Amino acid sequence: MTDIKSAKPTWRKPVGILALFAGLMVYALGVAALSGWIGQLHVLLQTLVYIVLGVVWLLPLRRFLIWMETGRWSA
Repeated sequence: MTDIKSAKPTWRKPVGILALFAGLMVYALGVAALSGWIGQLHVLLQTLVYIVLGVVWLLPLRRFLIWMETGRWSA
């Protein structure tokens, strides 16, 4: 049986999606701004830097998605 309250949409989801999109754009622009400096590194170091930067943004994502769903920052 589905709980009626859980089916009701909240403001957190659309606001969270917009905030996530805006945050990713700021992060991407920040990484792009670093590309001149990163481009001077050895190709293997560049690869490592871009892999790390490509994964680092995922770290706060779990708590953010929990907040969007429940309104709390932890499970």
